[in-house]
Amino acid sequence: MAETRPQAFVLPTKNNSSKKRTEHDGMDGQDYAASAAKKSMFLPTAASAGWEDPAMALANARHEFGEHGGVNMSIEASATFTVMEPETLRKMFSGELGADRDFFIYSRHFNPTVLNLSRQMAALEGTEAAYCTSSGMSAISSVLLQLVSSGDHIVASRTLYGGTHALLTHFFPRACNITTTFVDINDLDMVRNAIEVGKTKVLYFEGMSNPTLTVANIPELSRIGHEKGVTVVVDNTFSPMVVSPVKLGADVVVHSISKFISGGADIIAGVVCGPASLVNSMMDLHQGSLMLLGPTMNAKVAFELSERIPHLGLRMKEHCNRALVYATRMKKMGLKVIYPGLEDHPQHELLKSMINKDYGYGGLLCVDMGTEERANRLMNLLQNYTQFGFMAVSLGYYETLMSCSGSSTSSEMSNEEKELAGISPGLVRMSIGYIGTLEQRWSQFEKALNRMQDSGLFGKK
Repeated sequence: MAETRPQAFVLPTKNNSSKKRTEHDGMDGQDYAASAAKKSMFLPTAASAGWEDPAMALANARHEFGEHGGVNMSIEASATFTVMEPETLRKMFSGELGADRDFFIYSRHFNPTVLNLSRQMAALEGTEAAYCTSSGMSAISSVLLQLVSSGDHIVASRTLYGGTHALLTHFFPRACNITTTFVDINDLDMVRNAIEVGKTKVLYFEGMSNPTLTVANIPELSRIGHEKGVTVVVDNTFSPMVVSPVKLGADVVVHSISKFISGGADIIAGVVCGPASLVNSMMDLHQGSLMLLGPTMNAKVAFELSERIPHLGLRMKEHCNRALVYATRMKKMGLKVIYPGLEDHPQHELLKSMINKDYGYGGLLCVDMGTEERANRLMNLLQNYTQFGFMAVSLGYYETLMSCSGSSTSSEMSNEEKELAGISPGLVRMSIGYIGTLEQRWSQFEKALNRMQDSGLFGKK
């Protein structure tokens, strides 16, 4: 079956000249393979370098220079690409020549700039391959549609981002005849019993759930999934750098790159990270979900993101540090705080056993105000009275973002579904930013809470 190859762990040579590559470029296939192997010794991928830490893996990943030797890569803004020989085009469409040897057809298939970002994401998550998409939801839907066919079944966590929950609950059954059983992801027996051997194809969950910050036991869930013959897919949007699901046993990782990885709240993007065989299948010319559905990332977006990834580790450490400090202080003030870095969080020890050292416990925390009225009052004061943060959905921004999840990012769920997922009406999700000093921002929070106490909407304890 014809297919175009993904980046996988193949490292095409950098061609800095202005000459368009020909099929052979002055060497036969054996010479090319020897040359590529020699070069790859100095350009290890996550898979070949012995992946230990996301920052180390990113530092070891291939650095793409600009066309004229710039320290930053060039943006390949072309939609289509030329060839020097007519026969080359046929070989490209048949899969004999592809992006692994710097042969590109059309940017919906592969684009050099997007391909470079994909290499970085594969390094970050320690996978053989990755493919970057136009949004987080396009990454999720594409990988599930590749792994699951009409009549098949998915087992998923009850607590998921509202858009993912709606995809599984409403769209897939109606449009694709794909059904989902939702489970308490911490009840391993429930998970095991929900998987129907031969029918269930995917076990899907979030490493750290949106919005309740429930932590999934990735090693045990992966073991159960593999025993039952299903593919384990983890959404790691809430915890890049903090947790590495594939290292813990998962098969596939998806991200909404729009969040922490972007960091600027100005880009919509997603990624699928996993085995080269899966990414190959998703790029198949005849049956690949990425190829045929076309959730293409723009090369200019890929360039922007590629320049931000090198400082992701530094940003995550500060997001996580402030979240832990604030959560600890909020708890001492008598607030009901949910944060997996606190020792009283039900999965604190579990997360502690899974995290990559020195990155912390995540950049989000939740404050349960009990009622939507109190939640809205608190957010209003924090934004409009003390400027602690902004009332907005999304996360991973340098400013603190706040939302009442039940009436916003989880609004696609019914009241019963929200209750099962542990989403209370007054749950305020906070994505903790790092702009300003820690004490400056904390004083703004204290000021808002004191104002709320004075109004009688929050009693002192």
